[in-house]
Amino acid sequence: MYLPTIQGVIDRRILVNYRISPALLEGVLPQPFRPKLVRGMAIAGFCLIRLKQIRPRTLPIPLGLTSENAAHRIAVVWEENGEHREGVYIPIRHTSSRFNALAGGRLFPGLHDHATFEVVESNDTFSVNVESDDHTTRLMVEAQIASSLPQSSLFGSLQYSAKTNFLEVNLRQFPSPAREQLTAFLESGNANSV
Repeated sequence: MYLPTIQGVIDRRILVNYRISPALLEGVLPQPFRPKLVRGMAIAGFCLIRLKQIRPRTLPIPLGLTSENAAHRIAVVWEENGEHREGVYIPIRHTSSRFNALAGGRLFPGLHDHATFEVVESNDTFSVNVESDDHTTRLMVEAQIASSLPQSSLFGSLQYSAKTNFLEVNLRQFPSPAREQLTAFLESGNANSV
């Protein structure tokens, strides 16, 4: 089956990360994945990303779509052909675009559930609220640009977080259609902010 090359522009990307006891992810991650550990803790979170000018490469820019999106992520490691690998497992994706929700898994990686996004931003503050159409997922992020990470951050510094590779845009990603496990986990309240 021919799939056109899709291109677009990342207009905004916010990562919200949580530290989680690795034992809590045992029933969530499929084989062969194991939680990637940073200072003894697993890391999960979500990426809030606004994409603009999304279109097949052959179409002109004015015909492109804009969408708000949320990818729920868990940092993972696994062995492949005898080599240690790292990436992110994505059990759920949400999008403001009905087209993305229909095309997810066909034109875009992973299934996308439709959600309502309310976004307010200025030069240095961001407010993003997300609620899935089925009301099982709600996210609220109030953030501002800062010159350093909080003292309580598991990463300690941006330099250390860069060494862990968790903030990379191009990490190998593994979308999953299995949503029930992550939804139950998030609703359990077992995650703590990184």
